Amino acid sequence: MANFSASSLFAGVNAGVTNSYAVLSKMYSGGLTQKNLAKAMTNTTLLSNGMGTTFAQYLSSNFATLDKNSDGTLSEKEVNKLMDQISTRGLNREQVNSLGAMSGISANTQATIIDHFNDIDTNHDGYVNSGEVQAYILQSKLENQKHKDRTTMINKTSLFYADDNQDNSSTSLLSYKWLQDDNEKS
Repeated sequence: MANFSASSLFAGVNAGVTNSYAVLSKMYSGGLTQKNLAKAMTNTTLLSNGMGTTFAQYLSSNFATLDKNSDGTLSEKEVNKLMDQISTRGLNREQVNSLGAMSGISANTQATIIDHFNDIDTNHDGYVNSGEVQAYILQSKLENQKHKDRTTMINKTSLFYADDNQDNSSTSLLSYKWLQDDNEKS
């Protein structure tokens, strides 16, 4: 997750769902219905023009939940409500799983977020937001640096003696050189 910005996941999901909805809603003047979504996902011309089937599939799979007024048509207002929810609350595990790859993040990063979802979700509300993901990334980087520093210190420290080279590349807890300096001062 080294070159990953948390905001890229959320921006990618937002753009993908919004753009897919915009393309689909223009195609169907009577509104975006479950039937229209099913038809669109088999339209090879539409698919070859780059509309993300993952986002259209997400709209289709979650149609009943997204259609807040239960009128059988998905409106721009209802899609905007989803985007507001994602912006403020974040993504649940299923959303990261289904929408993450199409947002532009790597499969490895997506797998890391899913595998560590409970650790990332610090307020335990079932959603990860941009701040939580960014904090997890920062914490992971700090832990990796601490591990590297500890390993370097262990590899360069001898319990009984240090290298007598001039660059002091290693140190000792009981260095002959330190003992010798103490004896000379007495």
